[in-house]
Amino acid sequence: MILVVNAGSSSIKVELFDEHLTAILQGKVTEIGGKARIKLGTLDQPAFAPDHKAAFKTILQALAAQGHPAEALTGAAHRIVHGGELHDPVRLTDAVMTQIEGYNPLAPLHNPHNLSAIRALAALVPDLPQYASFDTAFHAGNAPLVTTYAIPQSERDKGIRRYGFHGLSYASLVEALGPSLPRRLLALHLGNGSSLCAIVDGKSVASSMGYSPVEGLVMGTRPGAFDSMAVLRLAQDYGIDATIKMLNKDCGLKGLGGTNDMVQLLATDAPEAHFAIEHYCYWAAREAGSAIVAMGGIDAIAFTGGIGENAEPIRTRILQHLAFLGDLPVHVVPADEERQIARDALNLIAAGR
Repeated sequence: MILVVNAGSSSIKVELFDEHLTAILQGKVTEIGGKARIKLGTLDQPAFAPDHKAAFKTILQALAAQGHPAEALTGAAHRIVHGGELHDPVRLTDAVMTQIEGYNPLAPLHNPHNLSAIRALAALVPDLPQYASFDTAFHAGNAPLVTTYAIPQSERDKGIRRYGFHGLSYASLVEALGPSLPRRLLALHLGNGSSLCAIVDGKSVASSMGYSPVEGLVMGTRPGAFDSMAVLRLAQDYGIDATIKMLNKDCGLKGLGGTNDMVQLLATDAPEAHFAIEHYCYWAAREAGSAIVAMGGIDAIAFTGGIGENAEPIRTRILQHLAFLGDLPVHVVPADEERQIARDALNLIAAGR
């Protein structure tokens, strides 16, 4: 049994897989540090979770009550947003944890919470092997021409470059398409976080996201491509911390249409909602042109992610913008990052690592 973990600042999501990558159950603890609640399998009730350790204790108790005690787990596998120079799935050791911690400045809103969950679980079940898969890893083979910003070498030496994210989603998409994978695939992961990836022969050659997950497409609460001088203007007006919060929590669809819920936006006739939707689709298509150049052409398009899978009007509008490309095959693939993480862990276990 592999317990897949996706930890954020105030929530922990888990999904349990068997050795055949069959999902057994899933759940989450939300509002950690506040009015916490646990949903796991058939359980749905308030929880005592002032911190990640308490949240994990609640999850482990709920798993045991439903027939899956901690001692039956083979390992826990975590999603780490930023792997820096770590490109392959890895078993977590003190040395690896220290290396990941060194990348915290590259993903300050994500990595610290990922690490907090790993340490919390280690304190509760110290003998349980833990593994990590990295959201940046799928893009690790991108050429320097793709990843390099035109800034001084001294700044590039700090690790300021394009990394790309949503890699676990794209890896699972490639796995799902299998033999039907086209040579040059434009893949769009559309959700509260949105990006696109140019995939050639199953490998990433370019991503819309850059140094951070803020770059690229318009998203639920992030602006996407945004002039660096405008960022400095906001920082001058509001300070660094408030600007970071704004760019991550208050922009994108929410900034344009008042909400980051695409279902609500599609259901209303408000002019700002229509504009937000059109803006979202237009800029996805604009960025798609860049990805097609990176691939030297295109053979098919794939949509994944919550919006990509479920919002047919959004897919249709983006494809209308891209109609000049001709009649291309279009795939809609359910996102399955958790199964990809479990697959990575099982491969490491099978290899004795």
